[in-house]
Amino acid sequence: MYLPKYTATTHSLLILAELGAKRTPEIEREVEQVYRFQRDSGHFLPDLPMTTKGKASAMKEGCCFDGNVLYYLIHFGYLDDPRTRKLVDFNVGYHDGVNAGWMCRSYTIDPSAVFPKNCYMGAEKMLRAISTVLQPKRSREIPAIIDREVENILENGVYRYLRNPDGTQKDKAGWKRFGFPLFYQSDALEVIDTLTRLGVHDDRMQPVVDLMLSARQPDGSWLLENTYNGKMWVDIEAKGRPSKWVTFRALRAFRRFGLEASGSHRAD
Repeated sequence: MYLPKYTATTHSLLILAELGAKRTPEIEREVEQVYRFQRDSGHFLPDLPMTTKGKASAMKEGCCFDGNVLYYLIHFGYLDDPRTRKLVDFNVGYHDGVNAGWMCRSYTIDPSAVFPKNCYMGAEKMLRAISTVLQPKRSREIPAIIDREVENILENGVYRYLRNPDGTQKDKAGWKRFGFPLFYQSDALEVIDTLTRLGVHDDRMQPVVDLMLSARQPDGSWLLENTYNGKMWVDIEAKGRPSKWVTFRALRAFRRFGLEASGSHRAD
């Protein structure tokens, strides 16, 4: 389901969803394979549960993992499946409404080097997934989670959630280089794509708008700066070259934000 990375079932389903693939019998078989790894509580782990105890695991970690699974399950039309609803309910249940985000044992190696208490990157994956749920199908808890996560992103300057030794904000440099696909990683463009999908229009997004405009090439495209080529079943575009997928996301975000990519208009 998850290993080896970038060629296992969940990675393939995630790429297909991001490419806009339609549901097919082959995809349905893959989704059923993924559901075999779901625990009774609703969350997913990368190893197949072999015992009743393993099936009963309620381990609270891996929001990036659950977020990516939820994203493609929603895309392929499984939101109303009871198994998907259990996944949603599990993650709603352990969301940290005070500090924002979801706990993850992998975050962070050095707590003094970041501002967020909980996994910042994983929270973006979960927010991206729930942002695709149309409002009539959002449970009553979802709007509050969205509001808290959006504010957390804006408080941290989207890509400025690292902490310098003197306590000032520091850029996450990798988030300023755009890529596709991203898997469990993220970047400023993916975050802005999520925020604009939610209809967010805030002055604190302006530094990312300026970053996107500065990365725009003379021909109107954006380059592929990060890539997993050589690790996936097939390469997607070429690093350092104009990227249709990065460009598509950038233009989509600009359109939602009410901006034209041809000029550096302010976000009033």
